[in-house]
Amino acid sequence: MPRRFIRRENWEFGGAPPSSEETKEPRSRKRRLVSTLVFTTIFFAGASLAAVAGDQLRPLVANDSQELAADTTTTTAEAEPTPAETTDASAPAAAPANESTAPDAAAPTDATAAPDATAAPADSADAPTTDDALSPEHTAGAARAAAPAQPAAAQQDTNAPKPAGKAARAWKKTQLRTLLLPKLKPASKPEIEGPADAATIWLNSQLPDPTPPALRLSPKFATNLKAAANGAGLDWATMLGILRARGATGHEPADRTTLRKLAGRLASYGPANGDWARIVSYSGDTSFADRAAALARYDRAVGLDALVNGLEAAKRSIASRLLSDSSVSIYAAGRNDIVRNRVDVRVLTVIAYLRESFGQVSVSSLITGHRLYARPGVISAHISGHAVDISGLGGTPILGHQEPGGMTERAVRDLLLLPAEVMPRQIISLLGMGGPSFPMADHYNHIHLGF
Repeated sequence: MPRRFIRRENWEFGGAPPSSEETKEPRSRKRRLVSTLVFTTIFFAGASLAAVAGDQLRPLVANDSQELAADTTTTTAEAEPTPAETTDASAPAAAPANESTAPDAAAPTDATAAPDATAAPADSADAPTTDDALSPEHTAGAARAAAPAQPAAAQQDTNAPKPAGKAARAWKKTQLRTLLLPKLKPASKPEIEGPADAATIWLNSQLPDPTPPALRLSPKFATNLKAAANGAGLDWATMLGILRARGATGHEPADRTTLRKLAGRLASYGPANGDWARIVSYSGDTSFADRAAALARYDRAVGLDALVNGLEAAKRSIASRLLSDSSVSIYAAGRNDIVRNRVDVRVLTVIAYLRESFGQVSVSSLITGHRLYARPGVISAHISGHAVDISGLGGTPILGHQEPGGMTERAVRDLLLLPAEVMPRQIISLLGMGGPSFPMADHYNHIHLGF
């Protein structure tokens, strides 16, 4: 077998170039080196640009921080997160910030949800008071302090235009003020105003006895009261008015010994011209005398039997006294309403009280003759016998006598001193003196009393 000779050339001394597989490794190293240099240059160039941009934005961030610190009214303890907040950044602080900074979020319509939107954490050492927490300035500051922790999508709607700078802060305060301090519409007065579907509707049904057994006097106390008053030559109603004005209530406001001491003290002041003068001599307080004298007139108007057995039990006797009294002027149809037992005992009691206070009373409307509806959809309280219109007192008509300090003002003041069980729900004239009294322009010639 012939031998084959393989020629080995010395490539190190100028022979043919090596194959391509042998030259790949040096060329790839050069390419990697060039790529590394290029990317390193790009990285440092980008870092330099970012540093320059940060230097230019730093003054703007400082100015915004100063404005935020000036507008924030919360304390340092409120601005710094508590341990509970750092462990759970999405629960305590996120909910108030979301409610106060998102203008297009669903706002709570119930008034009771407003305090929850601004309540401080329970573990805060300097938690604000209720009034401070509900103030729009405090809420706006707390919302801005918590805003950086919230995602951008939860803070505002991206589709709505967003004001910037001071206009944005003013806009937020306006939104919070609207949320926390809504305009409240006063409740409508059922007798004379409001829509037909108002919440308060008159119930034209029989009312219970205004003096249940818990408010009645015991027969034993009534006997001791009359005995003590007769022994000192006094009126029992004056003594009872003083006791009730002092706060003595219940079945037995005082025992027999107290009644005798009170009667002796009142008699020691000598004769007096009326209840009010005697009570002033006893107490030295005119406002106490007003209250006690009004209660004495009420007790005298209904009678001691009514205070012991209840007003409903004494209704017939009260009605008979009013119908037979020439000082009580009632139109013919109204007298027929009383005879037919259609008028509530509270109305009869108020008429008797005004008769006792002014000596004369004129009734212009009870049931018959009054319109059916007080306002669209609401039947008047007159129709069920729960209201009365007074056109004159003491021989003086209400028309033209509703000036301040006049006779109508005195009548309204006396009515506001009645016991709670017979206090009218409405006292309508041209005067508003608080409580259930309020003015209406069409009540220029009478006083409306409704229950």
